[in-house]
Amino acid sequence: MSSLTLIRRGIRLAALALALGATGLAARDARAADAPDHGITVTVVGEGRPVLMIPGLNSGADTWKETCAALQADHVQCLIAQLPGFAGQPAVASEHYLDDMSQGLLDYLARHHLAHPVVVGHSLGGVVALKMAIAQPQAIGKLVIVDALPFLPAAQNPAATAQSMQSVVAGLKARTLNADAAAYRAQAEATARGMVHAPARVAQIVGWGMASDRATTAEAMGEMMTTDLRPSLGAIKAPTLVLASWAAYAPYGATKESTAQLFRSQYAKLDGVRVEMSQAGYHFLMWDDPQWLQSQLRGFIDGKATAAR
Repeated sequence: MSSLTLIRRGIRLAALALALGATGLAARDARAADAPDHGITVTVVGEGRPVLMIPGLNSGADTWKETCAALQADHVQCLIAQLPGFAGQPAVASEHYLDDMSQGLLDYLARHHLAHPVVVGHSLGGVVALKMAIAQPQAIGKLVIVDALPFLPAAQNPAATAQSMQSVVAGLKARTLNADAAAYRAQAEATARGMVHAPARVAQIVGWGMASDRATTAEAMGEMMTTDLRPSLGAIKAPTLVLASWAAYAPYGATKESTAQLFRSQYAKLDGVRVEMSQAGYHFLMWDDPQWLQSQLRGFIDGKATAAR
């Protein structure tokens, strides 16, 4: 590699580092001012293979900041979504939040002529990514699901159905909407401590949760608990990688092997899916096990797996 090429790369990476600085991703790229789809905003960082990154419930776009920065040397263009109602983003009226987010992101890809991008979704963002790939199989090139299941309630109760969860969800929504600020924060803190190792990250997750619109949170949680995508996974044509965590549940009897089996059983109808387990990361694998997650993404994005079948 010539000295001139090295200098150019150094300048490019320095500029990208500034764009991903401590003040966050929002509005750091001129393209982030693009017209939103269903209230979604998308920040574009870098040039190269388009990779759409979707954060989870109550999460900010900065979930993906370090991951995006690490992938810049691999000629990846990050399209980092911020879902409405979460982490201080203005809420939008929606009675079908997951469907609206899925359609909004598909509309964004179509409007910008982004053919067969890689779509990476964390948690609720993983459910949205699955919905995108089910609704328009040919629109997605590759799919990466980070610690998300096609039917979350079945992880605790294999007999659960979308219908049987309706009454549970009604109570969950009522508690979410009616809790006073102190009780709501206490629950957010207790939940966050099981999602990430570092105390500073716990505080970040709690801050995002407190800045999120409660009605949006309640609706999105309710839909996740009553949406069973398992029967529809066969519609997905994109090669799919699932990155999963288990360590946070070890005190409750979970093992790496038992959790891997849970994920494989839930994704059984998705032909060719690959499930990989983090050794020690909690739910936010991009923070707890960053080198492993980045390596998995690099290998999958650059690998010889075909685009949409």
